[in-house]
Amino acid sequence: MEDAAFLVRVPLFASLKPALLDELAGKLAPKSYRRGEVIFHQDDPGSAMHLIKSGQVKIATTSAEGEEVIMALLKDGDFFGELSLLDDKPRSANAVAMEATQTLILRRDDFADMLSKHHEMVGGVLVSLAERLRRTDQLLEDAVFLDLPARLSKRLLELAQKHGIKTAKGLEIDLRLTQQDLAAALGVTRVALNKHLGRLQDEELISLESKRIIITRPEELRKRVY
Repeated sequence: MEDAAFLVRVPLFASLKPALLDELAGKLAPKSYRRGEVIFHQDDPGSAMHLIKSGQVKIATTSAEGEEVIMALLKDGDFFGELSLLDDKPRSANAVAMEATQTLILRRDDFADMLSKHHEMVGGVLVSLAERLRRTDQLLEDAVFLDLPARLSKRLLELAQKHGIKTAKGLEIDLRLTQQDLAAALGVTRVALNKHLGRLQDEELISLESKRIIITRPEELRKRVY
């Protein structure tokens, strides 16, 4: 099955046996979203998790003043929304399609049924939760101990590690990523971000090309963090 082959690419399910992947694939429902469409809002009831088959999704929260902070940028093979399936609480953030996106939806009842029947899935869930917690801890630590130039350099390197593709010019971050998106991911204003992006480009550590960021000298950029 096509969806079973896709599940092998999803870290949460990659270690499952083929028969179990086939069973799980049979419970998935496809859903398509337009660019800019909200997949779910913060505080919505959490009834399903999403696996991104194609496209790009941002997970974000909004302050009382209307300022957006992006918690995660996700692409195909990533998943989101699993926390609400485990604690039966409302969504903790907004999920928005950043381009035309297709997800595969796994409903709470099906998720719980698979966990109860196949205990080997529990390990994958625990690893997923641990990685999320470590990521949150790291974001808090960076906000406290790193200044904006170091945080920016580190985030660019992280995005390149996960979403980078090698080109003749360097390592291109394969995301539809505006400067406002990147500012929201760092929790700063666009003006402040533009200033430091400009410095990195002047020093030829990065290249900015039509909503694409290319890291031209990753080892030098890494020195700005550590």
